[in-house]
Amino acid sequence: MFKKVIYLIILAHLFLNLGVFIVLGEKNNFKNKKESMENYNNVYFAAGCFWGVESIFQKLDGVEKTHVGYMNGKTENPTYKSVCYESTGHAEVVEVIYDKSKISFKELCRIFWRLHDPTTLNRQGPDHGTQYRSAIFYKNEKEKLIAEEIKKESQKFWKNPIITEITLAKKFYLAEDYHQNYFKKNGFTGSGCHYLRVWD
Repeated sequence: MFKKVIYLIILAHLFLNLGVFIVLGEKNNFKNKKESMENYNNVYFAAGCFWGVESIFQKLDGVEKTHVGYMNGKTENPTYKSVCYESTGHAEVVEVIYDKSKISFKELCRIFWRLHDPTTLNRQGPDHGTQYRSAIFYKNEKEKLIAEEIKKESQKFWKNPIITEITLAKKFYLAEDYHQNYFKKNGFTGSGCHYLRVWD
């Protein structure tokens, strides 16, 4: 009887230690996940048709994920059709989720002003309409100041004035599923009417 009691005490002690170990492990995993998430940020760019813009950003080291969608319009839950009719006021945008330890917001802005013509109003290549406007949607004052700084820096590469809209980000609506990763899904290797310009 005494041996059985000792055995049960030892067994209970082992289970208690195991429980503490599991809880500590879960806390450490949560902490690591939280620290990992703090390395990431997101930004919204509009530079014409979002298919080609997304394709270029996806190729950049440090860009972890992208989504295409609609932003800064006047109606809720816009559809591609309604945006194309310019009845909602939304811009076609790409949400870029990036690792801040690999690429900065400033560098992303520099690339943004190289992958499209920011001097044409509501137009990129063959695409016309307010949904194709050039825009950076900032989330805070720091991003706004950086975007304005890189806009001035990039002007020297363009003959005509840059007319990119730099404005506060409002609600982002995810585009229909068939628009996500459109070029990859359809086997396109280029970037449509977008391409990275190389400057000295």
